Amino acid sequence: MAGGNRFRYGSWRGGPDPLAPPYDVRAAVDSVGSEVLSGGSLREALRNLLRRGPQGRGGLDDLVARARRLRREALRRGDLDGAVTRSRALLDQALAAERDELRGRDDDDARFAEAVLDNLPSSTARAVEELAGYEWVSDEARAAYQQILDGLRRDVLEQRFSGLRDAMQGAAANPAAQRRLAEMLGDLNDLLARHDRGEDTTDAFAEFMRRHGEFFPENPGTVDELVDALARRAAAGERLMRSLSPAQREELSRLMESSLGPELAGQLSALDANLRSLRPDLAWDRRERVRGDQPLGYGEAAGALGEIADLDDLLDQLGQEHPGATLDDIDVESVRRNLGRDAADDVRRLRELERELRRQGWLTRGADGLALSPKALRRLGGTALRRIFAELSTGRQGQHELRSAGAAGEVTGASRPWEYGDEQPLDVVRTLARAVRRGGAGVPVALAVEDFEVVETERRASAAVALCVDLSFSMISEGRWGPMKQTALALSHLMATRFPQDALQIIGFGREAMPLTQQELAGVEPDMVQGTNLQHALMLAGRHLRRHPGAEPVVLVVTDGEPTAHLDPELGGGVFNWPSLPETIQLTVAEVDKLTRYGATMNLFMLGEDPGLRRFVDAMARRCGGRVFTPDLDDLGEYVVSDYLRSRRGRRPNG
Repeated sequence: MAGGNRFRYGSWRGGPDPLAPPYDVRAAVDSVGSEVLSGGSLREALRNLLRRGPQGRGGLDDLVARARRLRREALRRGDLDGAVTRSRALLDQALAAERDELRGRDDDDARFAEAVLDNLPSSTARAVEELAGYEWVSDEARAAYQQILDGLRRDVLEQRFSGLRDAMQGAAANPAAQRRLAEMLGDLNDLLARHDRGEDTTDAFAEFMRRHGEFFPENPGTVDELVDALARRAAAGERLMRSLSPAQREELSRLMESSLGPELAGQLSALDANLRSLRPDLAWDRRERVRGDQPLGYGEAAGALGEIADLDDLLDQLGQEHPGATLDDIDVESVRRNLGRDAADDVRRLRELERELRRQGWLTRGADGLALSPKALRRLGGTALRRIFAELSTGRQGQHELRSAGAAGEVTGASRPWEYGDEQPLDVVRTLARAVRRGGAGVPVALAVEDFEVVETERRASAAVALCVDLSFSMISEGRWGPMKQTALALSHLMATRFPQDALQIIGFGREAMPLTQQELAGVEPDMVQGTNLQHALMLAGRHLRRHPGAEPVVLVVTDGEPTAHLDPELGGGVFNWPSLPETIQLTVAEVDKLTRYGATMNLFMLGEDPGLRRFVDAMARRCGGRVFTPDLDDLGEYVVSDYLRSRRGRRPNG
């Protein structure tokens, strides 16, 4: 209570919370992550977030649609030849009034004047030129003719200089106003010429604005701001001329020369040349097909074309198509001017969202643009892992393995009786010895279940895991890209959070192979070059395992095609051939043998039903004692993560 007043406090009920942020940063990160986990490009996912906007509203797509609609409306605004059409109407009005006045007179001068009018050219501009020295007898006719000149002069100058409206009122009859205008144009051309030569024009600009600032209500703060404002208008006027037919262009040019006079026309021509030199990037020579029934005056037509040009620039900025494009490239003032204040607010909110994503550490900006930060990748990997653990808890049915064999671990020299589920190698000598002791000597030796012994192995405290993932084009064309990414990110997150002592190397392979960080994997896009170079991938996997000699060596391969490429030392790169060359298969098998001799567990996850791939992976599994899985796409992550966890326990039951 204060001063007898009572205050009551409660929850806000007047609509959306005015103090709440205009976006949910975590929801935005999850939106990007969901698209990446579904197989989308990281670059496209970030772009889509800005295009759709947070919560699917207020994005760049909405602004683009609005700009395109306004552009279509501007293209239907009217007839660009309206200045000539209006001049023709005023000329006809003047000639009709003059003939009416002459008809009432019976002197020779009247007949001569009628002959002059009867022999005027059909061209409006030429007729206006020939009437420049004509002595009008009708006040109404004289006023209509003067309106042609004064009106077009006013339209041209007001289109070029928004502050000239007051200066040009009565300028035709006011020599002082004409001198002020001519002085301003002379000083302006001198200033721009010096600026174009690279001279320091800071003081000259300040003096120019002190003397002529009333002509420029925009109040530019620098020469460049002045040039920007003037050049946009001048370019719109030039586009108007380019958009007319040759005959229309000729008519309007001559009418403008008549209305402006030689001195003023020369100064404007010099101004256009200076502005074009300073801003050559503007669309000076572009033509537009503006149509409509309403005749547009010079200022209206140039204004429509200027609006179209502004919208074109805005569409380019909103499209964010050029390399290195950012929201900072969008001219918010142009958005406000052309699309409205609410559109400008949307751009500011998107900018703030992008800045907040960077400030909170979700995004980083590098030479290639925005990328997910390690913090965002941890959240992304956690999401992928939760999905996989959810699938594990439901125990999906209908999955099968083609073959299982082998085990990993250090041999201790001891053996023990075989138990159901064991995958350790058989101790052949001790197995036969038990059978002989039980059944006596003789050939053949009869084996019973209780005779079998397996070699005991000791699990290592840590694992070195190489996850080789196929990046070939078929992976995305068959919808396998998303599950592959989700699997790799989930495994990476699991090892980083639950088994930090383990060392994971993700290896992507197409025509050639390359190690990938978690960040690179999230942003990697399909290799459009043909080739599946498993040989190179296994070579890199072997290097990774040898860098961790004390760890359990595990190689996991996810692929949907048999090897069709290998490294050629002489060519210094991958060599592709379909069908697979014997050399490709031999070199790939050689890498498999190296990993097997090193003691690595190698399991293969086969996607698809390619017969050639089936034969190859089955042969590899038999050769290296590994296993082959053929999971459904939705189960790939479950299989890979489960196999990794089983490999750490040292017992992998047969499926």
